[in-house]
Amino acid sequence: MTEQKLTFEQSLKKLEEASEKLKSQETSLEDAIKNYEEGLKYYKECSKILEEAEQKVEVLTK
Repeated sequence: MTEQKLTFEQSLKKLEEASEKLKSQETSLEDAIKNYEEGLKYYKECSKILEEAEQKVEVLTK
């Protein structure tokens, strides 16, 4: 089963949710690691989308 690609806004929201979970005082170490990994995944996705957008803008402005 393939994973549906999220938009920048969806990825950013997921990143924010993972970040909020990490800030929770009741998070166990295992959950914190899981949330960190999830946040890192969405951070990379957001960075990739922004990089692609930046490249498109550079092409359009030339």
